[in-house]
Amino acid sequence: MKNILIVEDEQRLARNISQTLMDEGYRTAIAYDGDSGLQRSLEEPFDLVILDINLPGINGYEVCRQLRAANEQLLVIMLTALGEVEDKLQGFERGADDYMVKPFDLRELTARVATCLRRTAPRPEVHEPEEILQLADLTLNRKTRQVLRGGHTIVLTAKEFSLLEYMLQNPDRVLSKQELTERVWQLRFDPGTNVVEVYINYLRKKIDKDYTPKLIHTRSGQGYVLAIE
Repeated sequence: MKNILIVEDEQRLARNISQTLMDEGYRTAIAYDGDSGLQRSLEEPFDLVILDINLPGINGYEVCRQLRAANEQLLVIMLTALGEVEDKLQGFERGADDYMVKPFDLRELTARVATCLRRTAPRPEVHEPEEILQLADLTLNRKTRQVLRGGHTIVLTAKEFSLLEYMLQNPDRVLSKQELTERVWQLRFDPGTNVVEVYINYLRKKIDKDYTPKLIHTRSGQGYVLAIE
């Protein structure tokens, strides 16, 4: 049974979400402000956090940032009344795995929860060639979601994994910020945002910083390329 924490200050909505998820077989807990939500999510073994942005105390963006710094595997779905692309990108930049705009249908939220949990569910190890993406000593197993560099396990968030997976599917090809935003984040490209740069930097620190050769390269004015150079 998966454990889900709901951090939402609208008590009626929080209770409705909780009941809906319990009806689907999940175990739930509720926090009504950012401080208690952050504390509980750090101290208790939750699989996923449903996190409002406008909260008393610490806001959802900061809660998400601290959660991601402490636990890269914990799934986060952000809820907000703010529906602009820039607001969504802020959530993704802080490590959210998904984003829903209020008002929303509880059935859709349940489907999003199931999808997020399914992405990270343990699967039997499979070594079929088409499931292994590789460049130099970097390998990504699409079935087990395991990433290795030089034989060492690299722990990635869901979005970092998706970005690396897309780049490994397109080696030696320059990928523009627009293409990456639309294909990895499924968002309309906003030239004013730096979400792609933020996540490229995350990947560089994890898969390039302590290894050679460097695999992620910037093409000024064009985008990024994953290649051996």
